Amino acid sequence: MGFWINFGLILGFLFAVLFLADLIDKQGRLFRAMEKFPGPPVRPIIGSVEEIMFLNQGKSITRREYVMPNSENLCSNDLRVDTPLGETLPSFVPILAEQLNLRSERNPRTRSRAAAFDGGSKWLHRRRILTPTFHFNILNGFHRTFVEECELLVGTLDEHAASGKATALQPVMSRFTLSTICETSMGVKLASMAGADEYRKKLYEIGEILVHRLMRPWLISDFVCKITGYQAVLRKLLLPVHAFTTGIINQRRELFQRNPETFDDLTAEENVYTNTKKRYAMLDSLLRAEQDQLIDADGVREEVDTFTFEGHDTTASALVFIFFQLAREQTVQERIFNEIHALYDRKPQADKSLRPQDYAELKFMDRALKECLRLWPPVTFISRAITDDIVLADGALLPAGCVANVQIFDLHRDPEQFPDPERFDPDRFLPESVDKRNPYAYVPFSAGPRNCIGQKYAMMELKVVVVYTLLRFRVLPVTRLEEINFVADLVLRSTNPIEVRFERR
Repeated sequence: MGFWINFGLILGFLFAVLFLADLIDKQGRLFRAMEKFPGPPVRPIIGSVEEIMFLNQGKSITRREYVMPNSENLCSNDLRVDTPLGETLPSFVPILAEQLNLRSERNPRTRSRAAAFDGGSKWLHRRRILTPTFHFNILNGFHRTFVEECELLVGTLDEHAASGKATALQPVMSRFTLSTICETSMGVKLASMAGADEYRKKLYEIGEILVHRLMRPWLISDFVCKITGYQAVLRKLLLPVHAFTTGIINQRRELFQRNPETFDDLTAEENVYTNTKKRYAMLDSLLRAEQDQLIDADGVREEVDTFTFEGHDTTASALVFIFFQLAREQTVQERIFNEIHALYDRKPQADKSLRPQDYAELKFMDRALKECLRLWPPVTFISRAITDDIVLADGALLPAGCVANVQIFDLHRDPEQFPDPERFDPDRFLPESVDKRNPYAYVPFSAGPRNCIGQKYAMMELKVVVVYTLLRFRVLPVTRLEEINFVADLVLRSTNPIEVRFERR
């Protein structure tokens, strides 16, 4: 009997402490700011946790406009504010544009603190190291790799076309983009690396467990995550991921140390910019920086983790939905093919190969790809850690210390900026139409100081794949839009295969 009395007293005391802490918390400026935004009701102690704790990846993406706009509870004193559906765009321009709003968070896929997920001096320092590797002259060198890998991709698609079977886009495009990122940015051939398939498989599993964790606020605490076993599961999943990227680094580092003269050009920035015949890799710049003690081995691994994931998974997602959309838009697809064919006809008979500068002539294809990225942005939301108070256009306050999530998927469907937003219309990106829009209405590569460093790389890769594929195949629809089961993840994807049929021209 005495045990149950003591147990009840302890529970009562804990409840009183939690209730008092919750009461004090609700008097703070974070909670008062949160009340200005739409969202689920916030209850004593538990906050709005019951709205999200039973959601899975599929349910959470369909309820993002209700669940995510604001949430706060005792397990996480972190206020998160999303762009509510129907809100005017100008309210969120400061979130993207402010120099001070720098994301400071671990890479959620790899749990590393790469520059892309950090803020301040670390981000700026590493950005300066990496920026030269995305100079347009170096991108021109990458074009050769894209073309070579496209020939292998087209060979795979041709096998599918010959058999008459539908192509599941995700695995095919994911392997292609992983091959290109390994060779261009890391300087290694994917065929020489073990564990590529396991790497891609584990990324999806990591995404599932992270979304599950995010939907259960008490697991945001690393301590709770550890004692409940989540940390052990995540670490086990990360082993093959880190093994793959560590293998990439070790292979390139061995070459770097064995033949340092091969990389001497990296010490002269003008050589990096002007020597268009030599293929440079982002990893080369990191290894040179490591040699000069500008970054340590852990920093190199962090950046390789980030670029390997972001450089292949996001582009693969873009290609999946580009071909899905083009299969639905036969008139648009045929117009792109005619534009490409006309470009080839203008080239001299002796040399029909395309050069990087030739893609600038494909104006309609460029607009069509941008419209695909508007409807299906590979990264559906971005986050900003608010480091200084921001007063929005409607007077609402985003206080320092909160995290603002901008839903790009919904932002791109703002009817004020894109009338009849669900309609596919490449002419939305005619110069006169673009000039009328808010510059932050279309942000598939984010915007402001934290925009994607590899956006020109990605656009060149997308154009090369579309050109070389459409020259040889018609893309026919298989999967219907209503059949796609979208899920919450770091990139736009579906639980079921998205399929098209490639038909030889």
